[in-house]
Amino acid sequence: MKKLIYMALAIALGTPLALAKPKPNAKNGETVFVGDISDSMCGLKHPMNDARKCTLGCVKGFDGTTFVLADQEHQKVYNLSNQGKAKRFAGEKVEVRGTLNGNTIHVISMKAAN
Repeated sequence: MKKLIYMALAIALGTPLALAKPKPNAKNGETVFVGDISDSMCGLKHPMNDARKCTLGCVKGFDGTTFVLADQEHQKVYNLSNQGKAKRFAGEKVEVRGTLNGNTIHVISMKAAN
């Protein structure tokens, strides 16, 4: 009943409250997250126009800087457990399947987003 009220409110206000967070999958608590592979220094916004070059440069050039998932839609940045997979997609929009623990996504799979 509570979900129905929230959904009705969202429709009435024109605000997608029901879509405010990534949706969990029934399998093992997995969730699908969509966002851009960025770096922990820049997060949601790069000072350079070339996001790939900026991301790779920051991760390589600054100690402690890691790859992150920048979810522009929800203005949220997530840490990623698998840095190797993330490097391949630096600066690109991806779909990450995994489990969220705190602010870290434990990556099960990663692929280019449509």
